[in-house]
Amino acid sequence: MTTAFSLAPLFRNSVGFDRFNDLFEAAARNEAGSSYPPYNVEKHGDDQYRIVVAAAGFQEQDLDLQVEKGVLTVIGGKRDNSSEGVTFLHQGIAQRAFKLSFRLADHIEVKGAGLANGLLSIELLRVVPEEAKAKRIPINGEKPALN
Repeated sequence: MTTAFSLAPLFRNSVGFDRFNDLFEAAARNEAGSSYPPYNVEKHGDDQYRIVVAAAGFQEQDLDLQVEKGVLTVIGGKRDNSSEGVTFLHQGIAQRAFKLSFRLADHIEVKGAGLANGLLSIELLRVVPEEAKAKRIPINGEKPALN
């Protein structure tokens, strides 16, 4: 049973955030292709985020991270089994190839990544340029705002 919910009431008093609503609803949908490998998206402050991907069985050379046009892509390739002569009685550690994509919001930059204890951590930081920051608008100022 799937419970559908809408975040539209949260966005009634906002302008230009329709894209965020779509992103949240897409993330809430349970798509079959997005279940492997499991991952967390964490917020560590106002401008700091981390994506943690469970990459058990993968080494650094088996993983590839790319950012293109605001989309972060994590690709894990199946590595060759170098255990020749080994017969698995049970092979429960999945090492199948995967591809995860994350659409990054405006001004989000990937600052680094690390692999430790089977977890791939990708550090993200929101860097807002000066021209995009809030500006104080004078009321009844000396000069008219529009000529």
